[in-house]
Amino acid sequence: MNRYYTRFCEQFSLQVPIIQAGMAGGITSPELVAAVSEAGGLGTLAGAYVKPDELRQAIRRVKELTKRPFSVNLLLYEEPQTEAAAPQLVSWLNQLRAELGLAPWNGEIPPAGEDVDACFAVILEERVPVFSVAFSLPGKYGSAAKAAGMKLIGMATTLDEAKALHAAGVDAIVAQGGEAGGHRGTFVVEGKPEGECIGTMALVPLLADALPDVPIIAAGGIMDGRGLVAALSLGADGIQAGTRFLTCRESTAHAAYKERLLTAKETEPRITRAFSGRPARGIENRLMQSFAESGISALPYPLQNSLTREIRAAAARRGDSEYMSLWAGQGVALARRSDQSAAEIIQEYINQAEQVIARWCGGGS
Repeated sequence: MNRYYTRFCEQFSLQVPIIQAGMAGGITSPELVAAVSEAGGLGTLAGAYVKPDELRQAIRRVKELTKRPFSVNLLLYEEPQTEAAAPQLVSWLNQLRAELGLAPWNGEIPPAGEDVDACFAVILEERVPVFSVAFSLPGKYGSAAKAAGMKLIGMATTLDEAKALHAAGVDAIVAQGGEAGGHRGTFVVEGKPEGECIGTMALVPLLADALPDVPIIAAGGIMDGRGLVAALSLGADGIQAGTRFLTCRESTAHAAYKERLLTAKETEPRITRAFSGRPARGIENRLMQSFAESGISALPYPLQNSLTREIRAAAARRGDSEYMSLWAGQGVALARRSDQSAAEIIQEYINQAEQVIARWCGGGS
């Protein structure tokens, strides 16, 4: 008997209640997504920051590698009004550009370069089994996904957000604790420098009690089987992990990024708006520090993301992690291996969970 076979597993046709987070920015390869799904979990392909044709190719590659369910994630947001960049922001960006040998920026805001509608059309056309969203309610995309027979997952950082997702008809809710790496999923971040950051241990049981008829997926700081057992004990039906998969063999994260992950201390992850304009947690580096010291304000998402794109790309070419977005959760100090496959990580979660239960039972099973 599989003691970790929860209702989430049953409803989503999984063998283990583990989701690999859909991490955008060239991190989650089709090979990683397929490997997680093949191991019985739910692999997630990031649909943000890619062109529709690239997304279609990635989806088809996943399908070549596995017949198991997988998910595609989109970041949904209201298009902000293009606004002029403050002189202080222009000065800060040009200082960083000069450090990387880039030509000065003229102050014109480049296009975001994203087409959410077109990417979602690809998801529909390719009949992806699971569609997941962050930053907002699924809206028209969720309705269309459900009508097409897809399972729908939303992300919440508060009880009110979770209730709104439930009313919108999602099939599962990711409870994103404040420990989580990457972007905060908080719907409205205006006036909230770090978004909402309720700890996973407080958020999960709150949502599980309030919404007993929908599976709750715990996310944030869950790096091993101990975290899996803790999440299930709190009322979750599964976990979502991102940071833990960043250093695995199938991850396409930059080598300099992986190196920082493997040496990071637990005190290094910080929340910043420097890279994208939305609060996101990553390992502190030169770019984050200089932004904090400057006291300037970022432009709204995704405008700020467009402004820093060339800087991040130049840093990647040089292998300089001081200017890259090094998204990571507060559990990063537990990531100390780069030799594991995604399947081995999934199995390790289960093995460690068994060890926890055996310890509880005095060595019994």
